[in-house]
Amino acid sequence: MQRVQKIAIYDMDRTITVRGTYAAFLVHMALSVAPWRLILLPLVGLIMLGYILKLVPRSRAKELNQALLMGRRVSRARILPAVEAYADKVVTTNIRAGALAQIAADKAAGCRLVIASASYRLYVEPIARRLGFDHVIATDHFTQGVDYIRARIAGENCYDTAKLRMIEAWMAAEGVGRLQAHVRAYSDHVTDAPMLDFADEPYAANPHKPLVTLAKLKGWPILHW
Repeated sequence: MQRVQKIAIYDMDRTITVRGTYAAFLVHMALSVAPWRLILLPLVGLIMLGYILKLVPRSRAKELNQALLMGRRVSRARILPAVEAYADKVVTTNIRAGALAQIAADKAAGCRLVIASASYRLYVEPIARRLGFDHVIATDHFTQGVDYIRARIAGENCYDTAKLRMIEAWMAAEGVGRLQAHVRAYSDHVTDAPMLDFADEPYAANPHKPLVTLAKLKGWPILHW
């Protein structure tokens, strides 16, 4: 009989971190690589307004914002020091102490630690590495694995039902059948309901109000880190 694998899947922004990381990442990169791009921030605001009004899809908004604040095509080697510096900043100033304790407990329990985030793999991976995670499932750039970054998403934005599809694809690639896995999942946001429904142990961690309501309806434990 195949041994059951323990897997602990964490959303990142506001689940592990106190604040969101995406907008701060783009501003950090502009400041580090091309400060003149900060004059384009009003355009970023217009794009976000378009997203709120459902005129611009979420994935396209991310691509446009990156093009404005980082450039449409940038050298991976050129931006790597700034990316690593941002990961240091997040881990030093923006991580919940309770999340660190839970991550340590899951590791001690023999879980494979996974971050599943809508944020870009470009900076999620160095954050995950610093926190001791084993795997990252995240939004990829079209040019993943080559020597430059384009402001274009490869595949799906790792969000909502797409996140669950990407988790299932990762498990299949790892040769882990659903019946051979015991999955814990943690998230702060109701858009991760598909992932939480998928889990054997779903946790609403630092949840916003819609997720509190859903968690109470579903009987999911609520954690405050």
